[in-house]
Amino acid sequence: MRKTLLAVSIATSMMITGCSISDSANNPVTQTEAATMLNSQNPFAQASELQYQTPPFNEIKVEHYKPALDQGIAEHYQQVLEIANNSDKPTFENTIVALEKSGELLNRTSSVFYNMTGSDSNPAIREIESEMAPKMAAHSDNIHLNAALFERINTLYNQRDSLSLSNEEVRLIEVYHQRFVLAGAKLTESQKAKIRVLNEEQSTLTNEFAQRLLKMSKDSAVIVDSEAALAGLSASEIRAAKAEAKALGHEGKYAITITNTTRQPILAKLENRQLREQVWLASANRGLSGENETASLVARLAQLRAERAELLGFKSWADYRLAPQMAKTPQAVYDMFGSMVPKVVANTEKEAADIQAMINQTGGDFTLQPWDWAFYAEKVRHAKYDLDSASIKPYFEFNRVLEDGVFFTLEKLYGVTLKPRPDLPVYHEDVKAYEMFDADGTSMAIFYADYFAREGKRGGAWMSSFVSQSTLLGQKPVVVNVMNIKKAPEGEPTFVSYDEVTTMFHEMGHGTHGMFSKVKYPSLAGTSVSRDFVEFPSTFEEDWAAHPEVLANYAKHYETGEVIPQALLDKLLKSRSFNQGFDTLEYMSAALVDLEWHSLSADTPLQNVAEFEANALKKHGVDIAAVPPRYKSSYFAHAFPGGYSASYYAYMWSEILAADAFAYVQTQGGLNREIGMKFRKTIREVGNSVDPMEAYKSFRGQAPTTDALLERRGLN
Repeated sequence: MRKTLLAVSIATSMMITGCSISDSANNPVTQTEAATMLNSQNPFAQASELQYQTPPFNEIKVEHYKPALDQGIAEHYQQVLEIANNSDKPTFENTIVALEKSGELLNRTSSVFYNMTGSDSNPAIREIESEMAPKMAAHSDNIHLNAALFERINTLYNQRDSLSLSNEEVRLIEVYHQRFVLAGAKLTESQKAKIRVLNEEQSTLTNEFAQRLLKMSKDSAVIVDSEAALAGLSASEIRAAKAEAKALGHEGKYAITITNTTRQPILAKLENRQLREQVWLASANRGLSGENETASLVARLAQLRAERAELLGFKSWADYRLAPQMAKTPQAVYDMFGSMVPKVVANTEKEAADIQAMINQTGGDFTLQPWDWAFYAEKVRHAKYDLDSASIKPYFEFNRVLEDGVFFTLEKLYGVTLKPRPDLPVYHEDVKAYEMFDADGTSMAIFYADYFAREGKRGGAWMSSFVSQSTLLGQKPVVVNVMNIKKAPEGEPTFVSYDEVTTMFHEMGHGTHGMFSKVKYPSLAGTSVSRDFVEFPSTFEEDWAAHPEVLANYAKHYETGEVIPQALLDKLLKSRSFNQGFDTLEYMSAALVDLEWHSLSADTPLQNVAEFEANALKKHGVDIAAVPPRYKSSYFAHAFPGGYSASYYAYMWSEILAADAFAYVQTQGGLNREIGMKFRKTIREVGNSVDPMEAYKSFRGQAPTTDALLERRGLN
């Protein structure tokens, strides 16, 4: 999928999910002792002296992580015990603010470590990750299930309207209370013991799932013997495939690596139908068998989550997960998709008919299959819009897109600029550091750009934070955007597809959500909002990629600097609604499969993954063979190891907000500073200090409708 978000902020989650590991519980360590036990040469032993506490990547080594994480857990647990056992009556300062300030060492270390597990992993890091998974789960439980601590939070919650607190402070108490209750704070002691066991198993299985996925990306590569079989690829792409094969130990051959989605971008170009089928099958069958199979983990995780939800008093994991979201109930999500299915399926079937006609017209004697769709869709696109993807490619050079597209839009809308900071250390040579400045020259944040694919990086695209914003802690944000763009061979320009262009805008939407944050408390900062709201600011940012003024600024020929011809630009803009039936259906199918897995009751036996998926698609009328789900369960990183279980629907839910907001902006003059600053102040700066729908209404003046979404996707 082209837009993924790593939405878990380790620092924030540890502050509010916390607890301790068994060793810490049995052998509590004071804060002073904790500080002296960590080797002073460990870079995590003290806050970084670099600007905004930017991590000293040039000093950090793998061997620094585990001792700092272990000590961070021990230190954090001791701090939490002191808060929970405070003999003074609970106040906002001695309980909530104290929790917000706790866990400094753990937050500092985990924010770097868990970013590295996704973006620059290796066997040593993965070994530490496996060892830490149950410890982190236990630490979380020890905080959430601490009866004395919850009693203090509950007291403040019940008194919140009479404590003369600010709106943000009341909001923070409510967020704490809800998260503790949803974690099991109200359970009996025997139920708490059971949920600890379930949480530990879930943590272990999700970690195992993530690690197997990482191994799959290497093992699932398709090795090709002959260059002739790669007809349709450019000379540069063929050279890259040869270099990839060499890196995988297949000297003299060619490797087609598999991206994290079912659909593989290379299928739009490969002329060899047999090879297309081979590539698609390598993608679609991942995780079903073999050393790195994940199907068994899918079945158990779904069952495990259902058991946990029942223990917490919910009908299913989906009911549990959606309770604190904007959607509130699974039925609301089913209703949203159900209202769209007829139009989406009708559009998809029309697209399929056009593609089948193209197959027949070009001499193909076969029925459309999944591995044919992208290849023949390009031919249909060319016929409909006289648009050849190869003719667009020279106008989408990576650096121009980033600097003259993404950065240009930020300056036009929000008044900010980004300047390179080559003096700051990075964790990989392909990563670049920037500093963000406001219109008045005030420094706002540090931004890391990590856009290129490499071994050790998980698939997809996401935003995360090394340092979260907080005026309470005196912290300014340090944010990273991560993608998996295939880098061109040395000395050649890297070109990006239009999908990758919009993803760059999308992830910067998340990035600025973090970098524009202006809240006091770290638990409410930046992207710490509900799953079905967090994708709104980022999806809103996507549409600026197609704005004529923005496009004209970055879509320039990489050699001549010539702006993309108006005729070609018009064709590109008109073609935006092309294939939207397919795009929407493959997304909806994945979201519905995710929701069905997590709507199972606790007494449901383990399911056969392939059969369950097929039945779920048929149930909702989205079982079109040529359009499989964007992710199948066995490699569905969002729903199983990731944080989007029962929440993959959030992209569509957020897109309703984004489309409605973007349409409104066009009525206010479009690309201009006034409306951009309104969006920045009412949506991006407030984080979770304001109820999401109230924040939206303060910007838009009313609740959203689905009209703009259907228009955006060409489905009206």
